[in-house]
Amino acid sequence: MNFDFSDDQRLLQDAVRTMLAETSTSQAVREVLEGRASHCAAAWRNLIEMGAVAAAVPEQYGGAGLGHLELCLVAEEAGRHLAAVPLSSSFYLAAEALLRAGSEAQKRHWLPRIASGEVVATAALGSRERYRAPAPLAFDGETLTGTSPALADGGIAGLAVLRVGGELVLAGLAGAGVSREPVPTLDPTRPLAEIRFERAPAERLPTADAAAVAARVLDGAAVLLAFEQVGGAARILEQTRDYALERKAFGRQIGSFQALKHKMADIYAAIELARVHAYYGAWALSSDAPELPRAAAAARVAATRAYVVAAEEGIELHGGIGFTWEMDCHLHYRRARHLGQLIGSEHAWRARLADALIEEAA
Repeated sequence: MNFDFSDDQRLLQDAVRTMLAETSTSQAVREVLEGRASHCAAAWRNLIEMGAVAAAVPEQYGGAGLGHLELCLVAEEAGRHLAAVPLSSSFYLAAEALLRAGSEAQKRHWLPRIASGEVVATAALGSRERYRAPAPLAFDGETLTGTSPALADGGIAGLAVLRVGGELVLAGLAGAGVSREPVPTLDPTRPLAEIRFERAPAERLPTADAAAVAARVLDGAAVLLAFEQVGGAARILEQTRDYALERKAFGRQIGSFQALKHKMADIYAAIELARVHAYYGAWALSSDAPELPRAAAAARVAATRAYVVAAEEGIELHGGIGFTWEMDCHLHYRRARHLGQLIGSEHAWRARLADALIEEAA
């Protein structure tokens, strides 16, 4: 039995890789890092036009109607090329929440606009570790008041799906009663913003169980982020390998030294372990299997650990030059740390995995 992706899916991945290699360059990523751009517009526009980011959005709502397996491969390439685009906020979280909890009218109004790139969306669905808001959100059925302290891509988003108590609420971010302020973050290429609402118009997503929908969306996001992390980890390992084959010390390539070989072998093993968990998560996500919560947690833990280790060791194995601004090592370290906290830390997901395994054994 073949557990790999299909040839057509790999063709999509190759097309995305080729495009991002041209548009999501180190220079383009650094423009966002240094505040000269809010995101990489060329890469985002091409991803939208290819239909790649909307792979899991049904055709009747303006998407490509492919599926989550294709989106997983797009995510891997986004991670590999450090794409500074609102992919996770718009499609892993907000679009999925709308698909699972929105009314037909809400889906038909918003999803085509998200899929076409007309609107950037974001979401805050809660996790085991939550930011402390200075003024918790309150929804009275028609308006929203309070603060969402750290919304991904909140600076450019025009729509947000927020978990307020036991409800999911849809709020426009371009109208009256909404203000926003950038939040300092380790990785400015994936910016956060604090959004303040003062009796801002909002509407309820008509789901009977907001907690279950939020958990399901976060599980899917964990799998997709795991692919981003695997892609990023694989790329920094490739860069480290190439450097070790070029750099010489004591008349030899440093890659010939046993200590470096062992470190890179350990990184490779961690990445491949994370890849296996990510593949299992992709199967569970695409088939809506009951194993998804456990598979997502395992993928999240393994991929977070693999990317952080690869980024840290990549800096070390580059030697003194690895700590310089000119090298891209710090870009991967920033991204690894950022993705590791985006929907709850590795520790929170490890606890979730332990709970799932204990429940299964009971």
